[in-house]
Amino acid sequence: MSEKFERHRQPWKSDEVAKLHVLAGKGKGLKEIAKALNRSEESTRDRAKVDGIGIAKLR
Repeated sequence: MSEKFERHRQPWKSDEVAKLHVLAGKGKGLKEIAKALNRSEESTRDRAKVDGIGIAKLR
């Protein structure tokens, strides 16, 4: 029986938070930032809210 690796509820590392700040500052969208960080959109949105970062709403 193989064990399945899950990246679920992992704590945020300082380099990930820094990258979030940089990407949000460049005006990237939520989907693009989440993919770059290898995190869910929900997790990324929640962390941005905690840090007071505005993420651009791309249409």
